[in-house]
Amino acid sequence: MNRVSVIGGGFSGLSAACFMAKQGNEVTLFEKNESLGGRARIFSEQGFMFDMGPSWYWMPDIFENFFKQFGQKPGDYYKLVQLDPGFQVIYGKDDVLQIPARLDDIYEVFENIEKGSADKLKQFLAEGAFKYKVGMQHLVYKPSFSWLEFAKKEVITGAVKLHMFQSVSDYVRKFFKDERLVMLMEFPVLFLGAMAQQIPALYSLMNYAALSLGTWYPMGGMTEIPKAMEDLAASYGVRFITGCEINKINIGAKKTISISSSKGDYRTDGVIATGDYHHTEQHLLEEQYRNYDEAYWDKRTLAPSCLIFYIGVNKKLKKLIHHNLFFDAPFDKHAKDIYENPQWPDNPLFYACCPSKTDKDVAPVGMENLFLLVPVAPGLEDNDILRDKYYEIQMKRLELFCGEEIKNHVVYKKSYCINDFVKDYHAYKGNAYGLANTLRQTAVLKPTLRNKKIKNLFYAGQLTVPGPGVPPALISGQVAAGQLLNYLNAKQ
Repeated sequence: MNRVSVIGGGFSGLSAACFMAKQGNEVTLFEKNESLGGRARIFSEQGFMFDMGPSWYWMPDIFENFFKQFGQKPGDYYKLVQLDPGFQVIYGKDDVLQIPARLDDIYEVFENIEKGSADKLKQFLAEGAFKYKVGMQHLVYKPSFSWLEFAKKEVITGAVKLHMFQSVSDYVRKFFKDERLVMLMEFPVLFLGAMAQQIPALYSLMNYAALSLGTWYPMGGMTEIPKAMEDLAASYGVRFITGCEINKINIGAKKTISISSSKGDYRTDGVIATGDYHHTEQHLLEEQYRNYDEAYWDKRTLAPSCLIFYIGVNKKLKKLIHHNLFFDAPFDKHAKDIYENPQWPDNPLFYACCPSKTDKDVAPVGMENLFLLVPVAPGLEDNDILRDKYYEIQMKRLELFCGEEIKNHVVYKKSYCINDFVKDYHAYKGNAYGLANTLRQTAVLKPTLRNKKIKNLFYAGQLTVPGPGVPPALISGQVAAGQLLNYLNAKQ
């Protein structure tokens, strides 16, 4: 039985631990924070239960596929409900676009905005379905060590249909002219790390996921997913050590590995490091064992960070639904403030999540649970004065849209931003979403998930393949585990 260490208890770490333990390895998972879940941790205050990070449940088939490999299904652990409407986009006080759950209803919504757009959307989603099948069911499960991994017949013959060398922006505008529809179709890539003009149109597969596969919610909150994974891992004997800071990954004379931590030293036969890749290399490994130097990381294009407010309101709010996108500000200007000229935005778009509209258990009776998020460039100055400024901006626009007083009914408020991402996750430059999915940082061009000098050390998570997001994180852990298993099996 091999002793395997997994560093980090987020989605990729829990995934890796499950796959390693399933094959009979003795797995220990180390987590810096007191609870598992990574960015999907929770906290409770005054009767409110807040998901700290991810709030969108898209690509349900990826979760189903994960649990299926262990003879389980998501419903064995949590109740999943489809939201209807899935979300709404707010362009102005009286200009709101709601996205229904049924696809036929979505076609009708589009047609009412722009004549002929229903048929255009059908074509767009048909092409998105192909991209989703190739991208999310095949390409993302490759370790991306060589371009030859992608030399499969359906990938090569369908390369033109993947639109890898066309931007999302150009691709979307081939189908739709109304700026409201363009903004709607560009929004899913806003968090991928570049302007829609730089993101490959392959990622229009996310529109297929959002519109065709639906928007879902696990009752109890997104935290139910890592809780389910923790239960699954525990059933295979995984040992969890929380509140444990890793201080160093020690490489012995014969390249044996031991881990020094705040709770002791541990010898191991293999490591999967799923915490921040940059931190692992620059702070836990000696220089001669690193894949990349500081200059390499400084040149990477990161996905955004964000400013989050967790808010408890002592009354019900009428016009909000579960997911609300406030696009009542110039879309391109905010995107440029993130990606082209990094600065705090003058007039930000923002996202408001109100899970108490769906789940009565996340707020006291008669009250609302609010999660407000402004995407911002990583590495910016972060202080309370700036946080307060953007709180006021969001509150004014919330009140304007809802047509009622909200700020004076706030009974709980907590903010979370760049400095907190660094403190809690060692996040490079305080990033929230990982490495950008630009063409120059795709597949083989991402930081590799294997250590080039230590054969039993692998990486997983949002700074390596396949990329940012909860479903890719699940897959990243699985792929890294597969590579470590290959090494351990070959060694035997």
